[in-house]
Amino acid sequence: MLDKFFKLQANGTDVRREVIAGITTFLTMAYIIVVNPSILSATGMDFGAVFVATCLAATIGTLIMGLWANYPIALAPGMGLNAFFAFTVVGSMGYSWQVALGAVFLSGLIFFLLSIFKVREWIINSIPLSLRFGISAGIGFFLALIAFKNAGIVVDHPATLVGLGEVKAAEALLFFGGFALICALSYRQITGAVMIGIIAVTVIAMMLGLVKYEGFVSAPPSLAPTFLQLDIAGALNVGMISIVFAFLFVDLFDTSGTLIGAAQRGGLLDKDGKLPRLGKALMSDSVATMSGAALGTSTTTSYIESTAGISAGGRTGLTAVVVAILFLACLLLSPIASIIPAYATAPALLYVAVLMTSGLKLIDWDDVTDAAPAVVTALMMPLTFSIANGIALGFITYAVLKALSGRWSHLNASVVIIAIIFILKFIFLSE
Repeated sequence: MLDKFFKLQANGTDVRREVIAGITTFLTMAYIIVVNPSILSATGMDFGAVFVATCLAATIGTLIMGLWANYPIALAPGMGLNAFFAFTVVGSMGYSWQVALGAVFLSGLIFFLLSIFKVREWIINSIPLSLRFGISAGIGFFLALIAFKNAGIVVDHPATLVGLGEVKAAEALLFFGGFALICALSYRQITGAVMIGIIAVTVIAMMLGLVKYEGFVSAPPSLAPTFLQLDIAGALNVGMISIVFAFLFVDLFDTSGTLIGAAQRGGLLDKDGKLPRLGKALMSDSVATMSGAALGTSTTTSYIESTAGISAGGRTGLTAVVVAILFLACLLLSPIASIIPAYATAPALLYVAVLMTSGLKLIDWDDVTDAAPAVVTALMMPLTFSIANGIALGFITYAVLKALSGRWSHLNASVVIIAIIFILKFIFLSE
């Protein structure tokens, strides 16, 4: 039955290989069940409820991807967007987390409509590569700043805005040790390197008396504090337009890039180099985002860590189903998740930041009209503590530089329209 449903033989795989691939993928991304609640709870959201929402959103999204699109791709709340949700939309801009959830839901709905009407290809193909690389790197820098902040390495300073914290503190030393361990394990291609690093720091902190052990397994916490608490009406406020757009924009490119990258790794592209069932895969992602917002978590998206399972032989949706089952089982591990301190998850943030900034090497540094917008995009995200501002200023810079340099052929309607919208936003709707 499994062979017929998932087309295992046709894809050159079997049940055993798919199960191993699913376990491999899960171990590489399981860190999200502790990192996501840690980040979102900074908004005042209930940690336990977010933990449950994270596990359920990952389960639902991954199941849809596996059973409907039949791809070995796992989904979970995305890194970067959860930080944007917590520290920018709620922390800096002052919106409630309920309104932020409403914005996430709307972005998922728009993503779904774009997938149905096949507008997504036009949008994806019309955005310059340099801006895509800049956005990815900017999110990486944004995560790095949050990581150093959570570890007490970077602190605010009245004269210089930021300064160096107490690097000799136990928390800071554990942070550096955890980061080094994750990088070393990753280099040695040890499966689950990030999760091992988080657990190692937590165990050492427990031995030093910095955190208290409160159990291993228990019934799942209540989801009630976040379930269906999203404020869609509040998210329709005109001032939230750029926020919804930022959630949508990042999810669109993150998902598309992940799907294509994972498909290339697994040889899943067709003879024309295109991904079969792309529409189903993108709609799976958008439905997962809407479901996640209803449950009480930030944008749910496809994870590039899925390539770990694909490298282990995963070729069908059965791999994703195995991942979903393991995320569902994690609901019983809330005591472990609740005791992990911020400086234990900070190394994971910094490691993800390193991976995301690698795209900078692909920028054409000899063309300043490409390089400058990418740098502006990347730097303005951490410096303004906002992914939306980085995207906006990057588009404006790109359009202006291309126009002033007479390179009109590098501009297209979508870039010009988006740049104009952002300019008008800064003029009339600046916070």
